[in-house]
Amino acid sequence: MSLSQDLSNFAALVDIIARLRAPDGCPWDRQQTHASLRDNLLEECYEVLETLDEGDTERLGEELGDLLMQIVLHAQIAAEAGEFEIGDVIKNISTKLIQRHPHVFGSLKVKDAEEVLVNWEALKKKERGADVSMLDNVPKQLPALSYSQGVQSRVARVGFDWEDIDGVIDKLAEEVSELKRAESQERKAQEFGDLLFTLANIARRVGIDSEAALREANKRFYRRFSYMEEVCRQRGVNFGELSFDEQNALWEEAKKRVQK
Repeated sequence: MSLSQDLSNFAALVDIIARLRAPDGCPWDRQQTHASLRDNLLEECYEVLETLDEGDTERLGEELGDLLMQIVLHAQIAAEAGEFEIGDVIKNISTKLIQRHPHVFGSLKVKDAEEVLVNWEALKKKERGADVSMLDNVPKQLPALSYSQGVQSRVARVGFDWEDIDGVIDKLAEEVSELKRAESQERKAQEFGDLLFTLANIARRVGIDSEAALREANKRFYRRFSYMEEVCRQRGVNFGELSFDEQNALWEEAKKRVQK
């Protein structure tokens, strides 16, 4: 390939990846397989999510490029094995989008986004066959909270959902009570799982991404605890030697100083 070609062209990226995988290309790229790239793909997905959480649109463009590179690299590996090519990937998703949007590319009429989701699920059911669960296409490798919201969203599309959020809140109180009453470690783990599942359901009902919310909570805790450590260094005290009340007072100070 010629490096003088327009690098904003998608074909240029495909050519670059093919060149890296060529016999005289990059030794590291040449030895990669679908399996060896799993962690890289997951890492790039999380870096995209991080930029979305931070609202960093400039970095988002860069991270999306890193993610796209992983997709093209997998397609190149598949092409070399005679499995499929990047053109097949693009054709498949384009065909799927057209088929699943008959209200845009066909004559079907829908009144709102909710009806679009119901129709989408009906089309997917037709594609997968009647004997396949509608939950099978929710990736089991997802983080547990994301998987919970994924399966709950799927079943809600066919009406298996609480009428209003009050029912879910009542269920949350019920799960807390059951956790308190659990005696064995196994039972406690089960009840705690049910509690998390219900919390994920509440998040879904109010339009909150539970994974993103927990990531933000983790960041707040990190920043606030770091503030506490810095204060202790400035005051010449050892955090671990403070009483619980002193530590708690310092935590309340950190919460006031570190809002986000």
